[in-house]
Amino acid sequence: MKDQLQTEVGESVAKVSILVLHGPNLNLLGRREPDTYGHMTLPEIDERLQALAAQLGAELQTLQSNSEGALIDALHAAMDPVGAPVDGVLINPGGYTHTSVALRDAIAGIGLPAVEVHLSNVHAREEFRHRSLIAPVCVGQISGFGWRSYELGLRGLLDTIADCAASSLL
Repeated sequence: MKDQLQTEVGESVAKVSILVLHGPNLNLLGRREPDTYGHMTLPEIDERLQALAAQLGAELQTLQSNSEGALIDALHAAMDPVGAPVDGVLINPGGYTHTSVALRDAIAGIGLPAVEVHLSNVHAREEFRHRSLIAPVCVGQISGFGWRSYELGLRGLLDTIADCAASSLL
């Protein structure tokens, strides 16, 4: 069961839960091509995201995998009402952005809002990085702001979830 937050009028509301997925090679952040990806490590990014999520009244589940199958399994588990369902997905698919139809189909199949993030500006890089198979099934894509892409993506995702919840109450 989700943790409960208290609103200003004392009502209980469920905390929003977000699945954060980090794709292949992101475990090497801080060491791999720092001129492109920055000097911050993945644990440092996760720590900043956790702090922001707590500030915004959300909780995060994070996973980094170099395996396409593990990322897909995590997406499938995210919609399981018996397990730990989530309200949205923040994903940096890494190199799978440009190649994985299976990851794209998994995101489309779970029916949750997702935001794709990238540390570098993929549109200012090699031509093959300009096309994302993932973006068309996401509510948004943020790239080029280094580690801040994750924070911007989380804020946008939480706002989207709040807007959807508000419109369903009308």
